[in-house]
This record gives sequence, C-alpha cells and structure tokens, in this order.
Amino acid sequence: MVVIGEHRHTQVHVDLQAIKHNIDEEMTRKDPLTELWAVVKANGYGHGIVPVAQAAKQAGATGFCVAILDEALALRRAGLTEPILVLGIVEPEYAALIAEQHISVAVGSQAWLDDAAAVLTANKVTAPLAVHLALDTGMGRIGFQTPADLSVAVQTLRQPNSPFDFEGIFTHFATADQADDTYFMHQIHQWQALIAVVDDLPRYVHVSNSATSLWHQACNGNLIRFGVALYGLNPSGTELTAPYHLQPALSLTAALTFVKPLAKGQSVSYGATYTAQQDEWVGTVPIGYADGYERRLQGFHVLIDGQFCEIVGRICMDQLMVRLPKQLPVGTKVTLVGTDGDQTISLQDVADYCGTIHYEIACGLATRVPRVYTDVAAGLTE
Repeated sequence: MVVIGEHRHTQVHVDLQAIKHNIDEEMTRKDPLTELWAVVKANGYGHGIVPVAQAAKQAGATGFCVAILDEALALRRAGLTEPILVLGIVEPEYAALIAEQHISVAVGSQAWLDDAAAVLTANKVTAPLAVHLALDTGMGRIGFQTPADLSVAVQTLRQPNSPFDFEGIFTHFATADQADDTYFMHQIHQWQALIAVVDDLPRYVHVSNSATSLWHQACNGNLIRFGVALYGLNPSGTELTAPYHLQPALSLTAALTFVKPLAKGQSVSYGATYTAQQDEWVGTVPIGYADGYERRLQGFHVLIDGQFCEIVGRICMDQLMVRLPKQLPVGTKVTLVGTDGDQTISLQDVADYCGTIHYEIACGLATRVPRVYTDVAAGLTE
C-alpha cells in the first residue's frame, strides 16, 4: 500500500504493548476454556489491522473478527492462518472464495443459505463454508428472529452432504455498556428462546463483545469477541468503570509548521470566526478534517510544551491554528491525543467535545496519517 503522509510530522502512534496488556488482563479474567478473538475491523479501529492482529495473536488471541470480506482477505494475505469471522453479511456470490480461504461468515437468513449453496455447487467447491448463525435478539441489525426460521436454517446446515460447516451461533447486545440492564435482560430471554430449538449446539456459542465480557461475564459462552477494549478504550465511555485498567494504545501528534504574532483585532481562518482580543502568538499545525480531526473541534485544545493550547478559528482541511502561551520554535511537538508532561488528552475527551463516541474518532483517523508502531518489550519501533 502506498503511504501518503510520511513526509509530514503528523503521526498516529500505536503502542502494541498496550494492546497486549489489555488482552492479558482479559485472558487472566476469563474462563480458561473460553477463546478470545480480536476484533480488528475498520482497520483495527483506526490502529492498523495487520499489526494489531499480529500483536493480538502474540498475546493469546486465537482468532479474529472483521466486518467485511476484504478485511478477512487482508489478514489472510498477511499470513494469518487463524479462524476469521466476518460479522457483517457478505453477498452469497462470494461463497466459493470464502470457503476456499477458510473464512467464516455470519448468516441471518434462509435465502442466503440457499443462494450460497447454489454458488458452491456451481463452482464445485469441496471445502465446506463455515457458518455462524446470527440471531437478532433485539439489536435490530441482522439475524434470525423466530425459532421457526432458525430451526429451518439449522436443518439446512445439518442435511447429509451439506456444503456448510455449522461452526457457530451468536447474538449481539445493544445495551451491554449501560448501567440499566432492563433491555439487556430482554435480549437474554430472546436468546434463550431462540437457541432452545438447537438441540446440538455448534462449536462456538458467543454473545460477548467487550462490554458484555466486562460487565456481564457470566454470559460469555465459549468465545469473546474482544473489540474496543482491546485498544484500551472503555466501551461504556464514562458511565461504567471497567473491572481492570484499560491502557489506551493510540496517541496522535504533530509539530508546529509556522509561528507568528497576531495583533489585537486580527482574525484567523475561514469565516474570520476568531479575532484576537489582545496581541498573542499563534501556531499552525499540519492536520485537519481531511485527516479525521473533526472541524467541530474548533475551541478545543491540544498540548504543547505540557500546556493546553486552544484551537482558534475554523479547522481547515489540512491545517489548524492554536493560540500559543509564548513564541515557540517551528518543529515543537503538538499532542492532539496523548500525554505531554502532566497533562493528557484522551480519545474520550475529544469525543465528548464532539458529542460522539471515541470509536468514531479513532476509526475516522485517515490513512494518510502514518501509523507508527512501538512494542517496548519486543524492542520494536517502526
């Protein structure tokens, strides 16, 4: 892949040791017979799909979850041979490719099974296609909703000479990260009613994302889909406290490219929305909304020389401006996410200011911002 942005001092730093720490914590806490699969969809939540997957494997993850087929194929091309589950619906026309690459897929309808079977037969595929039946217990996204429909699908998978491997069954909780567990319990009851029609459960029975495993551990089944907590981010935001320390893996830095005095009455950026009330110093930082640093972060702050510095004026596509405490040299480090001195800006802080969740901020960081990986224990910096 062509790297665009390597000659600009704007970087996402990913601490792979933090990834391993978070997995270690979960591995220690979970049942020894329960597997942990690392969720590395959306380019590893913005952290980088392949390096994160490799670090997760080293820490004990025995499989991976992704959202789309191409993410699974990227892991296969990187030489990862562990089980991979695509959590989203893949068009059945790709059934032969999926089976040949030994990738597992989520299935939520009988029609999908019928269409995929036809494709497998037409292509004379001998390798079985591994299927995880998705049950919609209240998420309202994908999956079987009634015991009758589920029962027909199970019968299809277990027919003699079936082209499928009934590998798993799962659901996803909508409110596992909330203090009020009313809807969570509703989904539990729906799950129980659905799986009651499956006499012989498949190898993998899983309901736990990060939030479920953190706060509803008894529901884990025999597989945890370890997602946002893998990256050291609390899936509940600030509502619930995690049972162990989650170590954030991501930081975002840049460097001042231009420093100038701004006289009282002068304005900054598009729309002239900021006007200096006194003489001050302003610095330009080479990052903007095209890099995933949201335009709505005007008025927020960055860290420079251990001090909070306000973002002044509208954030541009490729640059933003900050008010400096004094004249600072070009090249001075700017921390947009992370720690500088005694101060820290977290992804949660950025998300709170934007009125969103940290998932969106992390996933939105553009690929033109290079990812730099460190693993102190392994002596890696790249």
